[in-house]
Amino acid sequence: MARSEIKKVSILNRRAHHDYEIMETVEAGLVLSGPEVKSVRTGSASLAEAFGRVDRGEVHLYNMYIAPYAPSREEGDPRRPRKLLLHRAEIRKLENGLQHGLALIPLRLYFRKNWAKVELALGRGRRKYDKRERIKTREAEREIKRSISRR
Repeated sequence: MARSEIKKVSILNRRAHHDYEIMETVEAGLVLSGPEVKSVRTGSASLAEAFGRVDRGEVHLYNMYIAPYAPSREEGDPRRPRKLLLHRAEIRKLENGLQHGLALIPLRLYFRKNWAKVELALGRGRRKYDKRERIKTREAEREIKRSISRR
């Protein structure tokens, strides 16, 4: 994916890489209404508590917050389930991963050629001690780099 194709990375899920060990990623289209698209373009959305689920052959994104667009008269639920557009083979692959104890997490929301896209990941939740261990190793690496740069 070339950088020039992606116009603007709108929303990032910063906690995803900290809370989950990412196994595999997939790009999916996102079905939005008109005011929701305008709201996302202004950056008024959050993926912090969002998760995906496969039901009856369709993938939906739950608990993603999109703030209501102020100039719009349309009243909608800001946390409604939103349908994701994927090929059947990709849906089967995600469904298989979910059956093996993985979670479906949105990593980022962006626009490509004026279409809303979500980067989804299959990930395994990290335990608290895994997170601590990861932080310790990261800090140790930083200390090593600092000591090398001081010389």
